[in-house]
Amino acid sequence: MIIIKQRKPNRLKNFDYSSSGYYFVTICTKDRQEYFGNIIDNEMNLNDYGKIIDNIFKSLPIHHCINLDIYQIMPNHIHFILIIPYRRGFARKTPTFGNVTPGSLSCVIRSFKSETTKQIRRFIHQPQFIIWQRNYYDHIIHNEYSLFRIRKYIKNNPRNWEDDRNNIK
Repeated sequence: MIIIKQRKPNRLKNFDYSSSGYYFVTICTKDRQEYFGNIIDNEMNLNDYGKIIDNIFKSLPIHHCINLDIYQIMPNHIHFILIIPYRRGFARKTPTFGNVTPGSLSCVIRSFKSETTKQIRRFIHQPQFIIWQRNYYDHIIHNEYSLFRIRKYIKNNPRNWEDDRNNIK
């Protein structure tokens, strides 16, 4: 008998992730591999992979109706706050591909992961290279206090790398 492991859903049921708001996101590399650089003197030093991640991340507002807040690329993950602005008269589109709604948080994340994977694979000439873990963590930011605390956490992440739960050393 084959046992298929069910993945635990980590999205809020019945929440519209294309609605305006602030979203805190963490995306980790597969098996927490440190692909993007290293921490030296409490600062993140990006390598070539990290610079690709940085450039693509900064370009997201060109391709999606979003704004970027604070972000931090770490050796094996990225933290950021993404803002989906209120769009007056915006008609919700139905999911079109892979059950992903255009303009939603998952659409932006999928686009980011896909493009970074494509560019890094091209850079290293390894078409099967896997960078990202399968999922991501998100948290809907509900108030100014939470926004302040999360911004502080992201900003201080390199300084706290030794105690970071994503640091597998």
